[in-house]
Amino acid sequence: MSLQVNGQKIETDNNGFLLNYKDWNNDVMHALIEQHEAEGHKPLSETAVGLVEYFRESFEKNEAHPSMNHLVKHLGMQHADSFSEAEEYKNFLYEMFPHGPVQKLSRLAGLPNPGNENES
Repeated sequence: MSLQVNGQKIETDNNGFLLNYKDWNNDVMHALIEQHEAEGHKPLSETAVGLVEYFRESFEKNEAHPSMNHLVKHLGMQHADSFSEAEEYKNFLYEMFPHGPVQKLSRLAGLPNPGNENES
């Protein structure tokens, strides 16, 4: 499969994950977001787009996908005024990405498929 961005063919696997995560840029992110929404998913909020960018930065820094535990522990604590418990933040993430926050954020950030183990 592939994705057309600015006349360039970006190769993806059958699940829409980029085959080469270095092909990702802002235009590719917006094309992936459009594809995500065209598949019937909720439109992404500014918060969701910020999470996509966070995933990208975290992967480049740590050479690993952020796990759900990492998201809840680190980002949930940064939003302490809004989320009194870790479970509330996890629920917030699943409201934005009901089919798996780590999977969807990884795909939108142009990262390799993380598998299902990072969702718990």
